[in-house]
Amino acid sequence: MASTLKRLGLFGGTFDPIHYGHLRSAEEVCQGLGLDRLWFIPAGEPPHKAGRRITPFALRLEMARLAVGDHPAMEVSDLEGRRSGRSYSIETLRLVHGEMGPNWELSFIVGLDAAMEIATWKDYQDLFTLSHFVVLDRPGYDRRRLAEVLLKEVQPPFRPLEEQRGFLHSSGHKIMFQETTLLDISGTAIRNLVRQGRSVRYLLPEAVRRYIIDHKLYL
Repeated sequence: MASTLKRLGLFGGTFDPIHYGHLRSAEEVCQGLGLDRLWFIPAGEPPHKAGRRITPFALRLEMARLAVGDHPAMEVSDLEGRRSGRSYSIETLRLVHGEMGPNWELSFIVGLDAAMEIATWKDYQDLFTLSHFVVLDRPGYDRRRLAEVLLKEVQPPFRPLEEQRGFLHSSGHKIMFQETTLLDISGTAIRNLVRQGRSVRYLLPEAVRRYIIDHKLYL
């Protein structure tokens, strides 16, 4: 009997601003994993970026919506903006898991750089009981370092899958590598270019570029 589970990808991030690196990765994850839906979830108050000036949530949310447009599988969620306090991934996963119910299989999408810090996340041991994790390569980061983290720093430890496809948790959820087109674009670089009065055209959707100009962001 064929599985009736539907697949939902959760792509969290500051998205300050969202750019083609995010969008192309999401497109390839959707296709590669056969996701039914993918949510971009802008962080309300990112705990790992305390002390850094962050664009107000409403503006980052609107830029993400402009970027996604009318994509048939992708949408933007304001879930973390509706919660007060810091935005912890475990709380987001618990909420989505409860709202969507058992007919939806969750896959949390994260960059390799963030995955290597997983042992510092709030209640990280519980993360893997709620969702698969999809790890995206990042320029300058080595997958082998993640293996060290998962096998030595995370408890209970993971078991490597065959052919270096990822890792299996005791809950049955997996951490899977997903190869995507590596576009060396970052929000930091975009903000710096805007601050310097230089062009950011073709680094992000034109609608987002116009929004940044119209709202005088990053100056």
